[in-house]
Amino acid sequence: MKRRIAGVVAALAVLAVLAGCSSEPGVEKYVTDAPGNYNSEDGAVTKIAEANRGEVVSYSSETTDGVAVDSTDYLGDVVVVNFWYAACPPCRVEAPDLQALNEQFTGKGVSFVGVNVRDQADTAKNVEEEWGLTYPSVIDTNNGNMLLAFSATVQPNAVPTTLVIDKKGRVAGRILGQITDPSILETMISDTSKED
Repeated sequence: MKRRIAGVVAALAVLAVLAGCSSEPGVEKYVTDAPGNYNSEDGAVTKIAEANRGEVVSYSSETTDGVAVDSTDYLGDVVVVNFWYAACPPCRVEAPDLQALNEQFTGKGVSFVGVNVRDQADTAKNVEEEWGLTYPSVIDTNNGNMLLAFSATVQPNAVPTTLVIDKKGRVAGRILGQITDPSILETMISDTSKED
């Protein structure tokens, strides 16, 4: 009986967190009549209409190889930002899908950037190689610059979280948690790529 009560309490806590994720400014439930905005029923997928996107997100960091990365490097491209870490099971599961989409959109004005939130560079680099990821990842564990940069707009409230950034550097969408259907992210990237 105590386990059952504990399970119910834990489930309610998770629902409370998810409910909080969908209350950001400029983002409304799909069932509303706000044009272009939607959240999936479970709160995992968020799309933000162009007119409702916040400010340009500025960030800078270093890749696992020590190469400087800055948001201005990607202006004019759609950027897929994936928050992950080595010991994250759903991160491992979705990695092949992210890599496949990275390959599909190579040379089409789309860039992928991983953000490792817990590991040091050597660990992250080894895992990238193990998982077959060819796009760069930055290390955020020491200073949290990337998490902080995005927290004012659309928070990456869970790991993994994947953000789609438009050509102007604004958050256009978010998948909170594991990507269970890569076609959703593919559509988000394609739709954002078509924007001026």
